Amino acid sequence: MTQTQSLRDRAPTFGLTEGEYDLLVSGLGREPNALEAAIVGAMWSEHCGYKNSRPLFSAFPTTGPQVLQGPGENAGVADIGEGWGVAFKMESHNHPSAVEPVQGAATGVGGILRDIFAMGARPFAVLDSLRFGNPDSPRTRFLVNGVVEGISHYGNAIGVPTVGGEVTFHPSYQENPLVNVMALGLLRHEDLAKGTMGAVGNQIVYVGSKTGRDGLGGAVFASADLSDASQADRPAVQVGDPFMEKLLLEATLEAIQAGLVAGVQDMGAAGLVSSTCEMAYRAGLGITMNLDLVPTRETGMVPMELCLSESQERVILVPVPGREGELLDLLAKWELDVVTIGEVEAHDRYRLTWRGEVVCDLPVALLNEAPKYTREGVESEEIRAKREHDLSGVPVPGDLGAVLVELLSHPTIASKRPIFERYDYQVMTNTVVAPGAADAAVLRIKDSGLGVAATSDCNPRFVYLDPYLGAAAAVAEAARNLACVGATPLAITDNLNFGNPLRPDVYFQLQRAVQGIADACRALNTPVTGGNVSLYNQYVEEGRTVAIHPTPTIGMVGVLPDVTKRATLALKEGPHSLYLLGRHAESIGASQYLETIHGLEAGEVPPLDLDLEARVIAGTLALIRAGLTNTAHDCSEGGLAVALAEMAIAGGRGLKVTLVAPEEVRPDALLFGEAHSRVVVAVQVGHEDEAQQVLDDLGVPWTVLGESLPSPGGESVAITLPGANVHLSVNLGTLTTAYTTPLRGILG
Repeated sequence: MTQTQSLRDRAPTFGLTEGEYDLLVSGLGREPNALEAAIVGAMWSEHCGYKNSRPLFSAFPTTGPQVLQGPGENAGVADIGEGWGVAFKMESHNHPSAVEPVQGAATGVGGILRDIFAMGARPFAVLDSLRFGNPDSPRTRFLVNGVVEGISHYGNAIGVPTVGGEVTFHPSYQENPLVNVMALGLLRHEDLAKGTMGAVGNQIVYVGSKTGRDGLGGAVFASADLSDASQADRPAVQVGDPFMEKLLLEATLEAIQAGLVAGVQDMGAAGLVSSTCEMAYRAGLGITMNLDLVPTRETGMVPMELCLSESQERVILVPVPGREGELLDLLAKWELDVVTIGEVEAHDRYRLTWRGEVVCDLPVALLNEAPKYTREGVESEEIRAKREHDLSGVPVPGDLGAVLVELLSHPTIASKRPIFERYDYQVMTNTVVAPGAADAAVLRIKDSGLGVAATSDCNPRFVYLDPYLGAAAAVAEAARNLACVGATPLAITDNLNFGNPLRPDVYFQLQRAVQGIADACRALNTPVTGGNVSLYNQYVEEGRTVAIHPTPTIGMVGVLPDVTKRATLALKEGPHSLYLLGRHAESIGASQYLETIHGLEAGEVPPLDLDLEARVIAGTLALIRAGLTNTAHDCSEGGLAVALAEMAIAGGRGLKVTLVAPEEVRPDALLFGEAHSRVVVAVQVGHEDEAQQVLDDLGVPWTVLGESLPSPGGESVAITLPGANVHLSVNLGTLTTAYTTPLRGILG
């Protein structure tokens, strides 16, 4: 057998199909060697090349006056005013966390932080969106504890606060957890850096840790299904060193702010190869690098290992011409490995040498232009049947108070404080709203009156039953959460977590979800500035394929023009009138209540009126900024009753409300239905007329619900539905115990 035949037969081991191998041969005009095939396989992997998802991204809105940097760089950047910008990005470390949760999660944090400071921004916040399987499973508890440990270890050690996030438990994530990490950084407009090579003759400088064999094949590993053999892929999981990352962060930012750097790029997936060939592609130039110069921490490393290792805490810097010496002198004091390994050339080749020989010579464009696939999506008949399932026969429980207690104790709804307590969320002293205290995190900008808010959101059940509506709803909920703290929504980053796109039903989910995100972002003026795609999130076990629920996680940032004018979810001291902005729920379809109490994941996702959503957001912001409320909470999982209970628990005081709806609306729908575009606010008694006028002027529908109760003496949540002859009253202590206990049990 010839070498050519052998390489083509081995195409799958390089992450290529035989057809893609043939495309490589055609584009190259010759047969590749093994190193070249491996490099192309990494760059054409879904993780790096987005070959199944990129064709869909043309639907996204990506520009606007608030966008300083859109897709295509290490991170997006939004303008927040006064010369400040916020760099933000979301990435996944799903497959690594499934096989090695501590390091998988830790290096997920490290990687996203490098994306941020590579933009010239100082990281100042992390949020994590986590999805796990059955909370009673020993494996789930192992994964939860490992992932939380990894996030806290890295974030706490490097000194960046973890300020928020979300956690969902569902059987579809049993073997394939999701670990999505979002990071934010602050920069002055003039310090914005980009990942380019500049001009011919510029030097290419390797900075950071030495290269080892950890992380080998990570990009390809993340672009394939998990299986029983995935434990053998532990070498594809990187090992992080947050203390080295802190040195690298400070060195990189100092170099950028000193004006010594023409280009910066994190070495992430596919390591040295992806960082350098992406920079060359943006510049429209070629490069020549000497692999003998790459610093190593292990002996006997060969070119394939040097090129594709995903060792952590490494970046590429391109010095400003003529200031190379200054840059090297500056970096020397940080005790990092700093080596000039190559040069920018006038040709269009990606050329690597080793021991005096050229071992790789590929067109830069070929590496960066992965084949694109547009497939035919077909909805699963099984899911369609679940969506169309007749719910009229579902009984209304006799004890709706007990239902409220059970919902509050579901780990997806229950307090995440046991997780947040393991994170240092006050380091850097910018966090003004602690995790769990409101619907979004809020951070101040020192020496400024501005504040920045951030959230991450997605209801996977909604997306599973209706990918378009579910994804659009994730954008709407993120915007609503920002409004509930007083922040104007600005822009999003996304992490599109789906199963295998070669399956028509999965591709249908991806296709429809992207369109849903695009339409919601246009309606709410929140452009997409970048993101990440994580496909092949499914597990093969004894011939059975278990795919995750489609999970297009939305990370959104917003700005508070005056950070002192903000709201939290806790009921405050003094008599307050409670208002619902938006309309009552009319269905139990697709709700957490239906799944938890009745064992049904079915029904239609509630309709989403994006015009109403925009008005509710505007009304919430107007009330907060007029000083008419400092208490606001979004209605999401568990519906209105759960939202009211959460407000009471957080404030340590009870409430009394009356819910009136048309006779045909079920009482459990009124209490636990998950209609969109709803916010509960508390208005101080005596200011109701002013608040109602503000809402009327903006066209926001509103309903007076009732009042908060003084404490002591008013320590219960009492809800009356006169039309259904329903009255429930649950002691606040009972609700608090149900809400605060579950995650402590899972975390041991």
